[in-house]
Amino acid sequence: MKIFYAYLLLVFIGTTSLQAQEIDTIQINTKGLDIKLKRSPLPSRSGTIPFKAVPLTPIVIDARVNYWKTRTSVGINVNQATFSNNWKGGGVNSLAIGGLVNYKAEYSKESYSYVSEVILEYGKIRNKDQLQKKTRDRIFWDNKAAIQLSKNWYFFGSVSFESQFDAGFAYGKDKEGTEDKYLISKFMAPGYLTESFGFEYKPNKFFSTRIGTGTARQTFVLDTAVYYTKNFSTGVMTKGQTKYGVDFNKKFKNELAFQIVSNFEKEVFTNTMLKARYQMFIPYDRALVNIDHRLDVSISSKLNRLMNVSLTGVGLFDRDNDTKIQGSQTLALGVMFIFPR
Repeated sequence: MKIFYAYLLLVFIGTTSLQAQEIDTIQINTKGLDIKLKRSPLPSRSGTIPFKAVPLTPIVIDARVNYWKTRTSVGINVNQATFSNNWKGGGVNSLAIGGLVNYKAEYSKESYSYVSEVILEYGKIRNKDQLQKKTRDRIFWDNKAAIQLSKNWYFFGSVSFESQFDAGFAYGKDKEGTEDKYLISKFMAPGYLTESFGFEYKPNKFFSTRIGTGTARQTFVLDTAVYYTKNFSTGVMTKGQTKYGVDFNKKFKNELAFQIVSNFEKEVFTNTMLKARYQMFIPYDRALVNIDHRLDVSISSKLNRLMNVSLTGVGLFDRDNDTKIQGSQTLALGVMFIFPR
């Protein structure tokens, strides 16, 4: 009997446990789930990893920030022609040589910048039975300091100087047919010194425009010999009262003006550089017909490591020099050294 009651008690406890499991358990369908439980075959270990300090010797690098960038170009051009005495094609023996030095230094730090550029040109030609003549002669030195105001605008101050190395002559033939000349220019006759300040617009690295609201230019004529003009047929010298805008009894003339200077310098093709500079000078005390214009354009192409070909042109309109537009053009083939490479 006792055994029977014990059996009923066990059945009751098992039934109650099953009901509790059904109540507390939520069935989840895992048929579509990709569940893979794998036990890692590698034994796991726990412990302390020892670290050892390694001494490091600091490396000191002697590096300095250079805010200067310089570039120097030196070019030499030689042209020569020789003909025998019985050469039926016609011609004259000639020798021409020319040189060019272009130095440019740029300083840039934060919002401050400074640019200095020097251009020196000189060339001569000698033809048989003729007088020597210049083919190019120029001294130009430009300095500009600027402070940045915004992304593309700067406030600048500049000083530039321009003159020539050698004497310049006008040529003609006298009444006997012999070639003759007389002096028309030389160093500091004329010479130009220009000071300017204002605003500069520079949207990119290859183009800029200066707007010189306050500009002063001094024109120097230090040799009175350039005031005389020669009549080749009679040989008579006539004195002029003004030359290059300067009166005969004065050494220089000062002018206040509004000035615009635009510069363009870019490699337009591979190894081909285009450089242009336009300058407009508007005097405050004279009529607008007296505005001075000057355009310098040069294109140079590097043929190999040393050889290059260059084409230069200058257009000038200045009523103090001549009432018509003056122009010059030069095509040269020679060697060019550039530092640093």
